[in-house]
Amino acid sequence: MSRGNGGITLSGSPDSLFGSSGSKGSFLIEFWLCPSIAENGEIVFSWRSSRMENDYLLYQMISASFFSNHLRWEFINVFNGWKKDNGTVTLSCLRTIIPGVWAHHSISFDDDTGLLEYRIDGKIEALQYITSNGHEHGGSVCTPLLGVKANIEICPKYTGFIDDFRIQRTSQSETANSLRYDTYKSNGGRFVTQPILISRGAKLERLDAIVNTPSQTDVAFYVRGGDNRFDWTDDYPKWIPVKNHEQISGVTGQYFQISGDLYPDGGGSSSPSVTEIKLAYTEVPLPLPPFSVFADAGDGEVTLSWSYSVDDQTGGYIVFYGDRPGEYLGQEAYEGASPLDVGNVCRMKFTGLKNGKIYYFAVASYSKSDGKIMGILSKEVYARPLRK
Repeated sequence: MSRGNGGITLSGSPDSLFGSSGSKGSFLIEFWLCPSIAENGEIVFSWRSSRMENDYLLYQMISASFFSNHLRWEFINVFNGWKKDNGTVTLSCLRTIIPGVWAHHSISFDDDTGLLEYRIDGKIEALQYITSNGHEHGGSVCTPLLGVKANIEICPKYTGFIDDFRIQRTSQSETANSLRYDTYKSNGGRFVTQPILISRGAKLERLDAIVNTPSQTDVAFYVRGGDNRFDWTDDYPKWIPVKNHEQISGVTGQYFQISGDLYPDGGGSSSPSVTEIKLAYTEVPLPLPPFSVFADAGDGEVTLSWSYSVDDQTGGYIVFYGDRPGEYLGQEAYEGASPLDVGNVCRMKFTGLKNGKIYYFAVASYSKSDGKIMGILSKEVYARPLRK
């Protein structure tokens, strides 16, 4: 059909979906569409009515119209109990509608699950669970409740062609099921996680994933690790292929990242899925701080001393100082600003300090392996330099 008379108006029989008021169940609206221009505001489907709720008149509408070269379905006060967005449900296709190209459109509602689903050429474009909690599980289904009987309008404002328009009281499309479309791309898909913060020196031991691989499908996992995630690129650090549940070697760092390639079957009808990934790893223990720390004040100086850490992995010490408890932002000492790497010693003198001002100190150990892994701070001590 092409536009010439403002579209077609249909009146439903009493046993049809739009032929009477009241509670409805599953439904399916489907058609073939070939727009000429897909202009904003063009309407392919329209139904308008009203119903009473708690002595108030509720306006109802179902429409399919073009917006920014996408077909958008809108349901207003159609689903009984749906309160989100003031009773409105909107589903818009992901793909751009191309003028002059035929495509099969279907929107269906399943009253068993509450799933409202929009498909083009058999592929899912958008979906929403019309339940009391908006999710698949844990909520009750909000079924359609239609008010006063009203006509439906097909293409009241539209330029192009439409064919094989159907409305059925089922959620399954025999037409869509008979079409030959690959649901999944033959070259598969890929996912990449964000870098996962662990701790410096961590070692990845194993990847455990819950995977479903239908016949002729497969999943390939990759991992990588490093300390500075901000200089990572798509190819650096190098991705290392790993097997699910098998031992991993050579992947260390403060951050880990996982990626996976999902390969469908040759017909594009089945795809593997990954629902959970767990990482098994070991961390480098943090070196223990000095057990005892002492601060002795002098004239414009403080001598700080501490006991060596009992941890044999300690390679040196970092000293923190400042003029407020727990805030080690000191910059006055001639020896440098806080914190100071003093090496593997147990004594240090801070000079150039102000007499009469109190200073606070704490010491942390760092690892012998790379000097980057620092442990927790020691107990805090304080001293006030005075002129003698």
